[in-house]
Amino acid sequence: MTSKPLLVGAVAYTPNVVPIWEGMRDYFTGSEAEMDFVLFSNYARQVDALVDGHIDIAWNTNLAWVRSVLRTDGGCRALAMRDTDLTFSTVFVTRPGSGLRDITDLKGRRLALGSRDSAQAAILPIHFLRGAGLGESDVELLRIDSDLGKHGDTGRSELDAIRAVLDDRADAAALGITTWEAIGRDELMPGALELFWQSPTYCHCNFTALETLGADRTDPWVAHLLTMNWDNPEHRRILELEGLRRWTLPDLAGYASLFDAVKQQEIPAQW
Repeated sequence: MTSKPLLVGAVAYTPNVVPIWEGMRDYFTGSEAEMDFVLFSNYARQVDALVDGHIDIAWNTNLAWVRSVLRTDGGCRALAMRDTDLTFSTVFVTRPGSGLRDITDLKGRRLALGSRDSAQAAILPIHFLRGAGLGESDVELLRIDSDLGKHGDTGRSELDAIRAVLDDRADAAALGITTWEAIGRDELMPGALELFWQSPTYCHCNFTALETLGADRTDPWVAHLLTMNWDNPEHRRILELEGLRRWTLPDLAGYASLFDAVKQQEIPAQW
């Protein structure tokens, strides 16, 4: 008896999401682990759907992964992630000549943060400030909640943080490394901003499933996912849209800093 297709959830944070997941569905068609997909408007709805058993697998941000673990008391598994998810980081950027050379130089200065549900642009920056001995009373924070629900996926709040620096409403901005490399520099005149601090690496997205979904369902799906090949033009089209060169098995140690940050900042498991 053939199993019904696995239902994978993803958040529609950009129009590119539709061709990505149509391509993924086509790639799995005819395999031992066929799939279909459903799109959500935000990660809270997606995590609810996973926990309630309405979807089999969720394409989660790191915060959505943390919340899935907390909501299920650890009763979920990370199945796979992108190569680019293994070495994510946060960067602090500023205008040339600001005098900022290290994270500790932010004492008494103004820092623009992205949406409060963005791990890379809000939650972890606060965590890294505290690790450097700076409390929220030491740094004036400008919080920009312009894409709530998407966990910073759109990059909009990070671009707004960049604008705050350029408009002299902030001395520095916290950004995810992908925003700085792929968006931030392209939006600016050359030399308008410079990076002055970069965090240790951490992990970002992963495919999450509940432990109640057996390995007999997930193992063939993961195995087929991992065979996507950059040298195959049809595969490359999907990989490029999703921002990776290869899929890989997860590194759970890469989420430790975010688990610590969520606990220390008393961020709720549900919003």
